[in-house]
Amino acid sequence: MTLSNKLSDPRLFRQYAYVDGKWTHGDGNREEAVFDPATGEALGHIPWLEPHQITGAVDAAEAAFVHWRALRADERCERLLAWYDLLQANREDLALLMTLEQGKPLPDARGEVEYGASFVRWFAEEGKRTFGETIPSHIPNAALGTLKEPVGIAALITPWNFPLAMITRKAAAAMAAGCTVIVKPAGETPFSALALAELAERAGIPAGVFNVVLGDPPEVSRILCGEDRVKALSFTGSTRVGRLLLEQCANTVKRVSLELGGNAPFIVGPDMDPKEAAFAAVAAKFQTAGQDCLAADRILVHESIHDEFVAHFAERMAALTVGNGLEGEIDLGPLIHRQAVEKAAAIVDDAISKGATLVAGDQSQAPGENFFMPTLLSGVTHDMKLWHEESFAPVAGITAYADDDQVIEMANDTEYGLAAYLYTHDIRRIWKILRALEFGMVSVNSVKMTGPPVPFGGVKHSGLGREGGVTGIDEYLETKYYCLGALGSVSGS
Repeated sequence: MTLSNKLSDPRLFRQYAYVDGKWTHGDGNREEAVFDPATGEALGHIPWLEPHQITGAVDAAEAAFVHWRALRADERCERLLAWYDLLQANREDLALLMTLEQGKPLPDARGEVEYGASFVRWFAEEGKRTFGETIPSHIPNAALGTLKEPVGIAALITPWNFPLAMITRKAAAAMAAGCTVIVKPAGETPFSALALAELAERAGIPAGVFNVVLGDPPEVSRILCGEDRVKALSFTGSTRVGRLLLEQCANTVKRVSLELGGNAPFIVGPDMDPKEAAFAAVAAKFQTAGQDCLAADRILVHESIHDEFVAHFAERMAALTVGNGLEGEIDLGPLIHRQAVEKAAAIVDDAISKGATLVAGDQSQAPGENFFMPTLLSGVTHDMKLWHEESFAPVAGITAYADDDQVIEMANDTEYGLAAYLYTHDIRRIWKILRALEFGMVSVNSVKMTGPPVPFGGVKHSGLGREGGVTGIDEYLETKYYCLGALGSVSGS
């Protein structure tokens, strides 16, 4: 059975790029297969566009921008809300597509569709609130103020771990602001992006406003970053690639927003119930099989409850089920490809060779070559890869600490600064550590921290700018100042 036959609406499965409202083949006959990471089965093929076709997408976005920006904010809102309704109506098909190409369990995929759709609804409404301001005038007979104008074409380069929500979080904000967008999805997970394009067309979003280009990642990024007509770039992915894109955008002085790597500490205070905290840490670590920039990478537990915490963590971790996300009650699906498994194994081997204890994690039980069983290491130290690298795998490392000052220093011992977790009921400890942590987001006594109202983003090498919230749309707006002098008057500076 082909993938399209598995869907209630086969038209949501597209094996073409989408440019200027048209489904597009590559002119050079280059293509790439897309695989189900759980089974290794080829799901389909996507074309690689040639450079002139990528430039053609910029042409289309430029032409569409003139008319899209001219619409009233409420008119753009209506089209985005129609897109939102279609995402909700097609949730099951979108979730199935996502599980097949990304591997996450089907309930998680349904949750991502809901999460991704929520950004469309949020920014559809937020686009009507892009207020300027009136400035009290210091110039005689003049009125001063500001307007918010769309920056222009926005290029959006998105990752494979959240193949739908990372697009809607960017695209809905840009489109609500009056921008047109060119989306470059990850080659591992293009079908979610193409289904979004199909639904955008049905929602009445005009041709050229939402484009999806496919191709060789370095080639596409060079063209989009070097194109002066592309006025903004938003990227979610690794810090290494983010640095390269920032360099490539320098010559055209683009508006750049980057959501990059994470290395989240999960701090457990001495007053916590070890079992409660351990179960929360398991949830924070193993979401999306650990392939999540918010995943708890360094679990820092007060020495007074360390041993109990480790025992409860191992108990809860052992109850997690690993397998194909389409089959039954599965907690963890596969990693995205074999290289991710090899990286996870290397990180574990490095830690053990440097003195860490393997508490649990039998890889002989893995149900396929792209699976990695949940693994727990204790005694993790500063000199191990697991401490400094974002593992993007279901590998948990636990370290004991003695006091608040030490754990603050340990938590901040990373180039990353995206998110941190803190579990304690002591309000003095909460405030002290919350203020001292060098991270863009801190979640206290809660694993869940994201959503449309949240200004998502990090500091240090974890990125620039924010997505979501009332500030997310600002990444795609310019502030234009005006001075209206009285007719017939002459004013100096």
